[in-house]
Amino acid sequence: MRAVIAVIGKDMVGILANVSQKCAEYGINVTEVTQSILQDMFAMIMMVDLSKSTVPFATLVDSMEKIGEEMGLKIYVMHEDIFNSMHRI
Repeated sequence: MRAVIAVIGKDMVGILANVSQKCAEYGINVTEVTQSILQDMFAMIMMVDLSKSTVPFATLVDSMEKIGEEMGLKIYVMHEDIFNSMHRI
């Protein structure tokens, strides 16, 4: 199982580090990352492998939202099945 994590907000030190650290803490492997900085705005999309996750998906979502709130970012986590379903319609 995989998921997509999207991060958007004002660029600052530690965004990638905080998000990837939480993934590592939960046994979630980051398989792909793309990021851009447009003037002072940061945008990142991560594909992650949930197959060895040590927490339920809802815990991952809540944790990423908390990181986003603490850093003034928007962090969205979407399970691959939902992502694929949205693009088949």
